[in-house]
Amino acid sequence: MSDLHETAPKVYLVGAGPGNPGLVTLRAAELLAHADLVLHDQLVPENLLELSSPLATRICVRDLPGQHPDKYPAISKVLIEAAQAGKVVVRLKGGDPLIFGRGGEEAEALRAAGLTFEIVPGVTAALAAGAFLEIPLTHRSYSSAIALVTGHEPPNKPSNKLDWKALAAFPGTLAIYMGIAKLPAIVSELIKHGKDTGTPAAIVERASCGEQRAIYGTLQTIEATRKAAGIEAPGLVIIGEVVSHRSSSPWSENRPLFGRRVLVTRPAHQAAGMIRKLESLGAVVSRLSVIEIREPADLVALDRSLEQVREGNWDWLLFTSANGVDAFLNRLEKMGRDLRDLGGIKLAAIGPKTAAALRKYRLRADVVPESTFSSEGLAEALEPHVVGKRVLLARANRGRELLRDELAKVAARVEQVTVYDQVDSVSVSTGVMDALRRGEIRYIALPSSNIARGVLGTFDETIRGRVERGEIRLVAISPETGKAIRELGYAVAAEAEIFTEDGLISAIVKLAQNESHHR
Repeated sequence: MSDLHETAPKVYLVGAGPGNPGLVTLRAAELLAHADLVLHDQLVPENLLELSSPLATRICVRDLPGQHPDKYPAISKVLIEAAQAGKVVVRLKGGDPLIFGRGGEEAEALRAAGLTFEIVPGVTAALAAGAFLEIPLTHRSYSSAIALVTGHEPPNKPSNKLDWKALAAFPGTLAIYMGIAKLPAIVSELIKHGKDTGTPAAIVERASCGEQRAIYGTLQTIEATRKAAGIEAPGLVIIGEVVSHRSSSPWSENRPLFGRRVLVTRPAHQAAGMIRKLESLGAVVSRLSVIEIREPADLVALDRSLEQVREGNWDWLLFTSANGVDAFLNRLEKMGRDLRDLGGIKLAAIGPKTAAALRKYRLRADVVPESTFSSEGLAEALEPHVVGKRVLLARANRGRELLRDELAKVAARVEQVTVYDQVDSVSVSTGVMDALRRGEIRYIALPSSNIARGVLGTFDETIRGRVERGEIRLVAISPETGKAIRELGYAVAAEAEIFTEDGLISAIVKLAQNESHHR
């Protein structure tokens, strides 16, 4: 699978960052795309793992033999054996591989086995917490140093190698990892060695993510504040004067969808862009795919249409989705032909995203509706251009007949050809369905009528009840999708004003803002 140079290392110890997929490095994303095996920590988010190839094997260290402290021999064994078998291996570690991640021990094992490797740094939790909560970890007036400290072992344990007396006197910021479970002992030790009880302190969980939560207090009060807030491990403890100079309203928590849970229902290969946009707005995103995109079961009609295009039998070629563009042009390539076959035909796209898909192939749509990105809008935009013309409509195996019927009123000839099949998925994510049953997801984004029918068809009485009570809100990309939702007996909380992915996201944002104003 790998496109990496044959002399490149076979093992990569890669920092996954603090949990926000947008903070992963370009190098990490490149390596994930080429990996044969991804061995990842338990807390690495699923959205980040989807940067890996669909052909890659994914293994979570949780599933390896042994309890947590004893897993490292098993981890090294998997890395070494896979690399010796010629596989490209990414060991994906939360945060940075060499900051409390035992990356050094894994590197030693690889070196001892005679294997070359590369270490790719990641954004560690302290840096993410500082940036997303506007806590200046260093500040010319208050702190000229920062110490990254492990709180994993009891500070009063005789074998503990940390000098807590020195840390109590440290003239800067303390960032204590894995310290929540031992927080009372850590606080006691710092105070015993002279740390002021009034020193500002914070605890941060899920820094940089939509679930991010932080509490503040002093060295003396932080444990009681933690208990009252119900914060448990894992989390980061920050102690120092800089905590008091944080923003009371950090930028990350002012994003329009901060903390809001959204379900994206696009097919897997199309979901990543929408997920990233929602996450950048602060949302906590889950994904549920109920439709898969596949090559047509019967390619005879498509191949015949491609031959007709080559022979100049059509004046116009219409695309109603980005999937259609990819499917049509990929099939053209598989047949050993290229874009010269389209030299004499005009192209139309149903909306900006479909037009953008054409541009990927260096093709420009001759007609795109100005505002109404639907079959109705495309029919209206095209009618003056196709009078007496021959029109080929490239589409899915499912869909409305409206575009064909409207154009047939003025065109000399209109035919439809199936360029891809929409197939109902055979499995539904148990985790997502359980989250819906518990009411943990607030908004469901529905980008087409077919997807809406598929998603709503998975609902049991518990989920349906939550939708009926308004605990789960359904958001449609267009009036047509909204109509399909209502026909199934569900209320539509909002419809996009512009019938695109960005329009759907804007509808969710507007709905969330309206709800906030009415609280």
